[in-house]
Amino acid sequence: MSRQEDLRPLQRTKRTWVVTIIDVQEEDKGPFPKYAGQLFNNKSFNTSVKYLISGPGVDESPEIGLFSIADDANGHVYVHRTIDREKTPTFQIRFDIVYRKTGEPLDRPLFFKIKVKDINDNAPEFPKEEYSITIRENHSKGKYEPVFQVTALDKDEDGTANSQVSYFLSMQMSHPDGIPFDIDSNTGSILLSGCLDYKTANSFKLLIKASDHGTPQLSSTATVNVAVEDANNHLPVFTRDNYQLQISAGQEHPAILRLQVEDEDSPNTPAWRAKYRVTKGNEKEQFAIETDPDTNEGILSIIEPLSYEDDSEMRLVISVANEEPFFLCKNGTVVISSLESTSTTVNIKVLQSQAAPVFHPPILIVQKEDSMKPGKVFRRYPATYPDDVYELAHDPDGWLSVDENSGVLTVAKEFDQESPYVNNSLYTIIVHAIDHGISPQTGTGTILLYLSDHNDHMPTLVAPSLDVCDKKERTRLIIKAKSAPVHSHSGPFTFELAEDSEDVKHNWTLGRNFGESVELLMLRSLPQGSYLVPVIIQDRQGFSTRQNQHVRLCFCPDGHACKDSLLPQAAVRLGGGAIAIILTAFLLLLEIFFDSQENSQITSETYLNSWLGCENVRTVYYTKVKKGR
Repeated sequence: MSRQEDLRPLQRTKRTWVVTIIDVQEEDKGPFPKYAGQLFNNKSFNTSVKYLISGPGVDESPEIGLFSIADDANGHVYVHRTIDREKTPTFQIRFDIVYRKTGEPLDRPLFFKIKVKDINDNAPEFPKEEYSITIRENHSKGKYEPVFQVTALDKDEDGTANSQVSYFLSMQMSHPDGIPFDIDSNTGSILLSGCLDYKTANSFKLLIKASDHGTPQLSSTATVNVAVEDANNHLPVFTRDNYQLQISAGQEHPAILRLQVEDEDSPNTPAWRAKYRVTKGNEKEQFAIETDPDTNEGILSIIEPLSYEDDSEMRLVISVANEEPFFLCKNGTVVISSLESTSTTVNIKVLQSQAAPVFHPPILIVQKEDSMKPGKVFRRYPATYPDDVYELAHDPDGWLSVDENSGVLTVAKEFDQESPYVNNSLYTIIVHAIDHGISPQTGTGTILLYLSDHNDHMPTLVAPSLDVCDKKERTRLIIKAKSAPVHSHSGPFTFELAEDSEDVKHNWTLGRNFGESVELLMLRSLPQGSYLVPVIIQDRQGFSTRQNQHVRLCFCPDGHACKDSLLPQAAVRLGGGAIAIILTAFLLLLEIFFDSQENSQITSETYLNSWLGCENVRTVYYTKVKKGR
């Protein structure tokens, strides 16, 4: 192409199609068909033409038959029924002009978009009717930290007043301190307008209204349920301002002191759980303090022995804080405070070294037994010296009581597996023994009460039942114990008769301990029968259990093996006194019998010996019968 041709001026193509506004409004009620507009082509002058219409809304989906040209000579467009703009907002229509006689095109087709005019027939809609959220009590107010955001959608035409949404907030239930929430009317963001207080109100029900700007104005609502989670706006406070202790030099003391705090925040939350720290007086790192996870108490221990010569008096400052930072509300705004802890003092007087009472074992592990009922003896847990004074230092549910003189522990109430102080089936009891020295010393013993029915950790008897030929008093029997399956070689064992079996102690006592076994001595001659001897067995690891040793005293014709007794089973299980009463009554019957049967003496004697097989009965018989009563 030449440069001259490049400089040729551009020619504008003359427009031949002329279309008036085609006005179609949604939800128009008619009457139909209704005139919508007209189109015209300049080439139609002095020519017989026909206008044609086709495409979506005419002969194609959607909305077939919605539009037509009723007067094809003049291009008048009609609409035939109501239309929903939200379903079909526009139609791309094709218009053609042809010679009426030949049907040949007179001009190029015109593609025209018919836009359906919107009316405000849709209210804003929330995706859900109800929302539930949880926020922390220490949530900050302001637009930069919204609590939640709701969004309502309006199906009317975008960018118009019909689809523009504003949000409003109200309370479904009135609140005495007013509503601590605001809402951004444009975005639907819910904000805090002040501080929350879990103690005053731990939940809110907010009613959110979304309204459009159309005419008529339409709206809908949704509910937001707000649950407030407690945060740390109450400091833990010690129940005492100071403590006084006397400690022997040269010894470690686990759990020498338990410090209690009160906290008004919700229990077992980071806002309530305490963290203890020795802030002064522990420069030599002789003390340690930890938190009891069950009681929230601080447990102070001496981990390095104290020296009387270096420090005869010491002063500790112990602080307590919570796991999460402390906050407060100032002028309606949440402020993280630098005041995070409170403190108490512990004054310690270090005494010259003196042996403190010692429990053996220091940790006693006891399996729960069926016999452990209120009023029954639990265990005797003595310390080193017989004149120690005993007290329960830790028994949070009050299950036991202790005799201050003997150290005998008695069941005070039923053991409850569901107690909050039971962890992994273990309940912890701490006993103190205090001596009578000039400077009293305290020994600490710990009892772990194992509440599970499984006793795989406890020692047991090798032979729970023993058959013994009828013998005199001071008869020596051997009771053997064995280690639990999970604690092989846990001996040597200690053995003890159960404290609540006084009747048994009249008949039996324990003799020499051989480590794996012990002597069981019969204190007096006992009638033949079955006897139950409860024995407490404890291994060197501190596991302690009560076992019942069954002993059967029986007649041995050959002096070695028992012959089955002919006594009824109930009689065999009676005590010696009851058997004596039965035998006396039986002898009285014999006297009456021999008064009428003088010649039957030998037969009755033989029968009696055979039935009883008991030497002391034969003695009574010979005295009363053969010697003339």
